[in-house]
Amino acid sequence: MSRVFIHGGTVVSATGSQLLDVLIDGETIAAVIQPGSTVLGADLAANADVVIDATGKYVIPGGVDAHTHMQLPFGGTEASDTFEIGTRAAAWGGTTTIVDFAVQKLGERVQDSLAAWHGKAAGQCAIDYGFHQIVGDVNAESLKGMAELVSEGVSSFKLFMAYPGVFYSDDGQILRAMQTAGDLGAVLMMHAENGIAIDVLIEQTLQRGDTAPYFHGTSRPWQLEEEATHRAIMLAQVTGAPLYVVHVSAKQALEQIAQARGNGQNVFGETCPQYLYLSLEEQLGAPGFEGAKWVCSTPLRARAEGHQDELWRYIRTGDVTSVATDHCPFCMKDQKELGIGDFSKIPNGIGGVEHRMDLMFQGVKDGRISLEKWVEVCCTTPARMFGMYPRKGVISPGADGDVVIYDPNGHTSIGVGKTHRMNMDHSAYEGFDIDGHVDTVLSRGRVIIDGGQYLGSTGHGRFVKRGLSQNLI
Repeated sequence: MSRVFIHGGTVVSATGSQLLDVLIDGETIAAVIQPGSTVLGADLAANADVVIDATGKYVIPGGVDAHTHMQLPFGGTEASDTFEIGTRAAAWGGTTTIVDFAVQKLGERVQDSLAAWHGKAAGQCAIDYGFHQIVGDVNAESLKGMAELVSEGVSSFKLFMAYPGVFYSDDGQILRAMQTAGDLGAVLMMHAENGIAIDVLIEQTLQRGDTAPYFHGTSRPWQLEEEATHRAIMLAQVTGAPLYVVHVSAKQALEQIAQARGNGQNVFGETCPQYLYLSLEEQLGAPGFEGAKWVCSTPLRARAEGHQDELWRYIRTGDVTSVATDHCPFCMKDQKELGIGDFSKIPNGIGGVEHRMDLMFQGVKDGRISLEKWVEVCCTTPARMFGMYPRKGVISPGADGDVVIYDPNGHTSIGVGKTHRMNMDHSAYEGFDIDGHVDTVLSRGRVIIDGGQYLGSTGHGRFVKRGLSQNLI
């Protein structure tokens, strides 16, 4: 077991920033002390196995990406990142914990689907990982299974108001699942889009001959995201269940969330970097079939309607509580190309697990959010929301030694052939330049990224058995 001493840096938390030194002993943080302090009665630098000079840099908790999809079967193919490749890419970007989704399909037991995802991830991950459970077949057996999963450290469950015939749950099923989640103290996550109405619009759009990727966005209008979000909030209010709305892209949906929160309801909004930076006009509307690179659901929204600026504002107000990636990568060749001539057959997903911390730090540089808010939405709140705090998401004695040394004066160029280690033949953020750089990453006290080198190993990551949410109002 080694001792790591980090000195000279500014430790950033969700509540403030201060020049502090950090001692990691083995896998956990042993002390966070004033520079030059002798509180531990020893010369820490002289007695450490690894000494890291963080002068002029930020020392932050390892990022927690609470929404990823590694190896997800979808649309006749499978997400192109394995747990091995995807978690290694996450580490390069300063993320040290992911929470992925085990998927129950119609006719399956939730316990069996969770076991299948454990089988995919065990011994493969470069960083620590947990699971949410998608309940794709809400029935009496599934509802009983939810209690069993909570005891196994899976304390959040996702339902879909979209994708009829695949994952869709009707209002009655949602009500029953929310009642069960409320009784268990678990978080109910929701993909909030009116899938029944969307399927009609998709059919009508294709009948008109509008088959390009751009029409993926127009056939999933913001009104159907706002309506579903409002409906989910009302069902959660009836049942008393905590509600976490995933990948919110429309400002009107966030207005519904903000209003519910203002009324004291346990409703939480998540957004993703793609909804902050990309748009319907610029990306989905790219020439030819290029827009397929950015097909995801919920879809990218029109910049002319002001969604992106409003989402940043809702991050500042705290109504967006977490920023995740919804990382679900597909290559253009042989995967996205399945939708040539029919946008509805394009696998839905964008890869971004490597870039979230950088993209959100650019928001700090641009004056959109504070340094502390960066850490709050990318590290601390996801850990609190999903029962991993104070083990994850904070630099504090007793926490895991998950630490990132971030250089605010560094530079990161995103793109294929630059900083792109995901298993994709394109980058959703090709050509983006970030005014900052991940210099060093530690996972449970072990240096896994340093000096432009990957020093980690397959299988280092462990399953995180999560407790109940610590972020409820």
